[in-house]
This record gives sequence, C-alpha cells and structure tokens, in this order.
Amino acid sequence: MTVTCLGCGCGCDDLTVLVRDGRIVELSPPCPVARQWFGDGTVPAEIQVEGRTASIEQAIEKAAALLSGARRPAVLIAPDLTTQAQRIAIAAADLLRAEVDGATSEAAAAGLLAAQRRGRSAATLGEIRNRADVILFWAVDPRERYPRYLERYAPAQGLHVQNRATLSVSIGADRGPAGVELAAEFGPAEESDALAVMVATVRGQRLGELPAALRPAVALAERMMKGRYIAIVHDAEPGREARDVQRAEGVVALAQALNDGARSALSSLRAGGNRSGAEAALTWQTGYPMRVSYREGAPAYEAATSGLSRALAADAVLVAGSAAALGDPAIPLDRIPAVVIGPAASAVKGAKVAIDTGVAGIHEPGIGYRMDDVPLPLTPVLPTPRGAAETLMRLLGALRAGAGRKAP
Repeated sequence: MTVTCLGCGCGCDDLTVLVRDGRIVELSPPCPVARQWFGDGTVPAEIQVEGRTASIEQAIEKAAALLSGARRPAVLIAPDLTTQAQRIAIAAADLLRAEVDGATSEAAAAGLLAAQRRGRSAATLGEIRNRADVILFWAVDPRERYPRYLERYAPAQGLHVQNRATLSVSIGADRGPAGVELAAEFGPAEESDALAVMVATVRGQRLGELPAALRPAVALAERMMKGRYIAIVHDAEPGREARDVQRAEGVVALAQALNDGARSALSSLRAGGNRSGAEAALTWQTGYPMRVSYREGAPAYEAATSGLSRALAADAVLVAGSAAALGDPAIPLDRIPAVVIGPAASAVKGAKVAIDTGVAGIHEPGIGYRMDDVPLPLTPVLPTPRGAAETLMRLLGALRAGAGRKAP
C-alpha cells in the first residue's frame, strides 16, 4: 500500500508499507525517519479519568466539565493530527474563549514573523526540484533530519535543469552538506554580517575592504547571481547551534534581493506530524498562524509571547495530538488540570482525562500539510482504536451542550 509519511516535513507520498497480522512489517524505500515514525503501527487504546479506566462517555463528560469550568483555558495543538482534527480543536478554543497555539511556533516564530514583516518569496518543493539551477543550503544538511530531501527535491537534474549547482554554508555546529561546488563557513557571531554582505553584493552596492572571514560571502553571492532560479534552503526547526535571531530576516532578505535579476525562493525545512497544517488551519480560521487568544470573544494575535509559557499560566489545558512531541519546555501536565486527546495520551502522567487515539496517516484518514504548505491526502494502513477527529468532535458537542445549558 502506498502511503504519505508525516515523519518529517517532506511529506513523502511514495512510500510503500507491508502489513501483516495487524502490524507494519516492512517499509520501502528505506528511510530512518519514516521507520521511526511508522514503527509497527501499534498504539495504546486506553481511556482514563483521574488515572482510572473509564468509558468514553465518562471521559468526555469529565473533560467538558473541566474545560468549561476553567477561567483561563488553553488549547495546544500537538503533532500527529489530521487537519480536520486540528480544525475541531480550534473550534473548541473559540467556544471556550481559550488561548490556542501549535506545537512548533517557538521554533518557527522567527521565520513566520519575518515573512509577515517583509513578505516571503516561496515555492513548492516540486518547483524547486524541476526549476532551481542553484541551491544554497544555509547551515543545514538535510540528510540528518530530512533524509530524502536531497533525493526527492534537490537531485542533480530536474525537469528543466541540467547540472544543478549546490552551495553550502556552515554556521558553527550547524553544518551544510559536504562535496558541493562552493562552500563557506562562518562563526555564529559572523552570520548576520555575512548575510548583509551577500545582500549588498546582490544589490550591486560597493563594499569597502572586508575582513577575511567575510570574503567568502561575496563569492557565494556572485555565484548565486549567475543562476536563473536560486533556492535557499534553511532549517526552521532548532539545530545544534543557538542561532542568530536575525537569521530568518537575513535569508528572507537575500531571497528577495536575488529576485531582482532572477527567480529566487526560500525553502524552510519543517518537522513532521502535520505541524505546518496546524499553522494553516489557524490562519484560515483566525487570520493568524500561531499564538491566538479568544479571551475577548474574537481572535487576537499575541505574537510577542510564547504559547507554551501562556499555557503554564492556564488553569486548564486541552492537548490535542501527541503530547510527547511537544518538546521543551515541557508543560507540567501533572500540575495543570489537563485533558489529553491523541496518540499515546494515556502515557501522559498526571492528566485528568486521557483518551488514546490513532495517528494521522497511519490509523486515521484526512489531510496533512507538507513543509511547503501543499495539502496531501492521508491513507490509513491500520484500523484506528479511536479517531482523534471523531473524539474531539464528541468533546466539542459536549462543550456546546454545556454552553447551551448555561445560556439564559
């Protein structure tokens, strides 16, 4: 069976899985990230209230009472949900007048805010594969966390490209690919200056004598200017090095400058689990991609604050999706009354209500978004113990019923 993988943001839709005796036993072509994400496809199927086994009716009733009784509720959209399930979680946040955020806005915030300030020159991964004749990898080697990116979207040749040129920049511990046509290395403190030099070179501005450490930036910019279609690839997720806060601003500015004489696009690498889908759903539901508050009855943007830190101040939280993938800083769900609905919810210690569901694209059909915001159909390969979208809809129905009873 051919399936779409949400193990990373590449969203490869050419994988084949073999299922035997209710388990995934084979995956091809081989990919370590896909292998880890699919596993053997087995997931827990428990329902718990206060740590004790309960019926779905008891769990939904308890969850609705806990969330509707809160004065400062929060909703966190964790990975591994379909976009349909994400939409229902956002609807619950609207009804509760809660604050709502996605799982990776902390990592992606700099790029999202830079794009809102400046605009962003983007492209689909298919367009980059078939048209980009120069690709610059800025402080990332995709083979580490996005193993099939080079093979699928940056091979030596494309539909309209022969002999693609590959360039590489390393920043401290964040290394670019080796074996490229032209490579450069800058220290973390030199990154913003290097990007500024490249932008100035592309714009034809005269530069004085540069420090030796920054001269490779001129050579990179001059080589990029020879291309007809230039793609700049950077990682929007956390890397080994504490990155310059101005990196996102710099790579956006560089792509825009290159567009004056050619076509240039910025490709932002994103983690999997349909994280990009959560931002898309928030944007079309509220107008904002992250950190949205319904406290005043209408969506308000709180881009300057952290969604996770706001959740720490909540008096109840709904986590929709794989809570274990929320990352650091971890939310102390043992100290905040929490309802967790998603894959392996029962493994979350301290949750008041935990309802296990299947995983999007493994057990549950729907839509998932690739890192370039292209929606892809998700085909389940195993039966689901319980659908996340279905369960969240039951919770939303209970919340609406409770709101109706409270109305005068």
